[in-house]
Amino acid sequence: QVQLVESGGGLVQAGGSLRLSCAASRGTFSNYDMGWFRQAPGKEREFVARIGASGDTIYYADSVKGRFTISRDNAKNTVYLQMNSLKAEDTAVYYCAVQRGRGHYANTVNYDSWGQGTQVTVSS
Repeated sequence: QVQLVESGGGLVQAGGSLRLSCAASRGTFSNYDMGWFRQAPGKEREFVARIGASGDTIYYADSVKGRFTISRDNAKNTVYLQMNSLKAEDTAVYYCAVQRGRGHYANTVNYDSWGQGTQVTVSS
């Protein structure tokens, strides 16, 4: 079973940037499609971005398109989320996960092996 560990979260002012990392251990990382999700207090977990196993087929939520960039380094078993022009509404715990299901890429039920999450707080 693959294990995922997110890092890189923190406190940043609005307009600032952060880069999140998600390191995988066990399993064959280069075979996995990967996703980033986030969950704000009192809200459901929502899709942020998804990248195919070879780095192709990238999708973003409309709310982050043009500001966030997902990428991966299969040699390092790591997927990244570069977040620029951060807004207060980006404040959430950010999670990475492995896409397993054949359903829609934005649906949490199609993902497993969730990491523990990393907190991102954007002050306005």
